[in-house]
Amino acid sequence: MNVVLWVVAGLLAAAFLVSGTMKLTQPKARLIASGLAWVEDFSPGQVKAIGTLELLAAVGLVLPAAVDVVPVLVPLAALGLVLLMIGAAVTHLRRNEAPMIALNAAFLVLAAVVAWGRFGPYSF
Repeated sequence: MNVVLWVVAGLLAAAFLVSGTMKLTQPKARLIASGLAWVEDFSPGQVKAIGTLELLAAVGLVLPAAVDVVPVLVPLAALGLVLLMIGAAVTHLRRNEAPMIALNAAFLVLAAVVAWGRFGPYSF
């Protein structure tokens, strides 16, 4: 199970590393043009804040355990992603974007599994 948790955390980290970097480096208009219509509901600063949180969560899912420095940050980062995905699902629900809610739910479940595993029976 430890290997499964590492793989899931690694995949989540990769996905949110890309997503967070995109939100931090691209202007709001380009994000909207690339298919992220929900960005219209947020200010550029809020989009950058979301990107920063995603980037921090991506790093927090892997780095603390990999270098064995404060490994309790791994499940905390996973919990942070759970909260981000709840917020994302609420945003997509308000916008009637059902396919995006399914993606948010999938990420939420994966992050919850990492949080459960690392807080519980497979902690570091």
